Amino acid sequence: MDDDPSFQNLGNVAKAKGFNPGLIVLLVIGGIVLTFLIGNYVLYMYAQKTLPPRKKKPVSKKKMKKERLKQGVSAPGE
Repeated sequence: MDDDPSFQNLGNVAKAKGFNPGLIVLLVIGGIVLTFLIGNYVLYMYAQKTLPPRKKKPVSKKKMKKERLKQGVSAPGE
C-alpha cells in the first residue's frame, strides 16, 4: 500500500504548498489593522496643522462668580 503512487503524490503536494494559510490570513489582517492605525495617525497630524484650534465654551456668570469668590475678590454689585 505504501508503494501506491497516488499516496506519494499527495505527500509531495503537501510539502510544495509553502505558507500556512493561517499565517497568510494573519498577515493580511495585521496589514489592514496597521494601515488603519497609520492612516489615522497621518490624518490626525494633518488636522493638527491645518484646522484652527477649537473655540472654548464661554464661561457662565455663575462659574465666574464662584472663581472670584475663591480668589477673594467680591463680585461686582455685591
